[in-house]
Amino acid sequence: MKVKNAIFLLLIIGIITAGVVAGINGLEVGNVKVEPFSQSMKLGLDLKGGVFVVLEAQTDVSGADLDELMNQTKQVIERRVNAMGLTEPNITREGDKRIRIELPGVRNAQEAIEAVGKVAQLQFMKFDGEVILTGNQVKNAEVVFESQKGNLPSVSLEFDSEGAVAFQAATKEAAAASYGSDENIIAIVLDNEIISAPRVENEIPNGRAIITGDFTIDEASQLAALIRGGALPVSLLEVQTSAIGPTLGMDSLVKSVYAGAIGIALVFLFMMIYYKIPGLIASIALVIYILILLWVMVGFGAVLTLPGLAGLILSIGMAVDANIIIFERIKEEIKNGKSLRAAVASGFSRALTTILDSNITTLIAGIVLYQFGTGPIRGFAVTLMIGITVSMFTAIVVTRLLLKLFIDINIFKNTKLYGA
Repeated sequence: MKVKNAIFLLLIIGIITAGVVAGINGLEVGNVKVEPFSQSMKLGLDLKGGVFVVLEAQTDVSGADLDELMNQTKQVIERRVNAMGLTEPNITREGDKRIRIELPGVRNAQEAIEAVGKVAQLQFMKFDGEVILTGNQVKNAEVVFESQKGNLPSVSLEFDSEGAVAFQAATKEAAAASYGSDENIIAIVLDNEIISAPRVENEIPNGRAIITGDFTIDEASQLAALIRGGALPVSLLEVQTSAIGPTLGMDSLVKSVYAGAIGIALVFLFMMIYYKIPGLIASIALVIYILILLWVMVGFGAVLTLPGLAGLILSIGMAVDANIIIFERIKEEIKNGKSLRAAVASGFSRALTTILDSNITTLIAGIVLYQFGTGPIRGFAVTLMIGITVSMFTAIVVTRLLLKLFIDINIFKNTKLYGA
């Protein structure tokens, strides 16, 4: 039993070591290649450098209509930014009428504003590129469920009187063409990009059309929103612009990582001096915590900002707090005469409620910050929430497992080595 536990412990340490090496230098085994954190982690505007701009909608619309209009505008801007080929853009609503656009790597602020801030151009075209009508002639577009199509989601279109006449003439011509030919298609084009190319089955004389297909609800909703977005243009006023140089951003990143490394090293040193064996175990668990946290952030595509880095370091402190609570409970149980195994079981049981209470309240604060914050504040909130979730797992599960392994190996029997 002791040999199995020792082998298991060595295996865990080996996996941790491999994770650290992969995180720092990368790893390639056969066809599997793992990029180091420095290359796979997405950096925010404040670390990578670039441009951010805040645009305000010039409209008197309010309430639910304003919310719908702003969401449509945000979708159109996202399409424009993606078409620019930029990596890691961040586009968020800010308040009721504002949209914040962060473009890492961009140097020309004015060029970026002109690219994303122009009014959307929605057009309905024939196969030969002839424009039938524009988005200004679309009154509405919404998701419907067609009973004749098995209640599958479809997109319903409604045109104004001028658009209805033009659309009737075009559908009459398209319906007369051979089904399956290019002449049978009326393409819906947004900013010179085809977003849908439905075939016409019949002449449509009443200004109302249904686009059917193998849509999911999300796909149909997105198509309807894009069409409405072209039909509801809104002028955007530049209210704030800033350009951040890459040298300043990288300098901030290097200093922050350096400061974080010193802080973590001091935490490890304190824990091992004060708590001895449990402190060593807590240090190992914290390394696991850092690896899991960083890989989770990479996996979810989270953007690391300077405040987010602060949230990362803060969450490490929260993980240490949980370990300290557990170890103090274990010390109390040992002083009350319990064996090491009994003290560990009882200590974790007594500390669990306190750990959950403190972490859940912090998690709620992170959710509120994310919901009502903007830009860097959201980056801080995301990192903090992920960090707290992972820290609870490592403190409650990983630390307990490692501590039991150390005790079961039965090499360190003296209770003084466990802080008692």
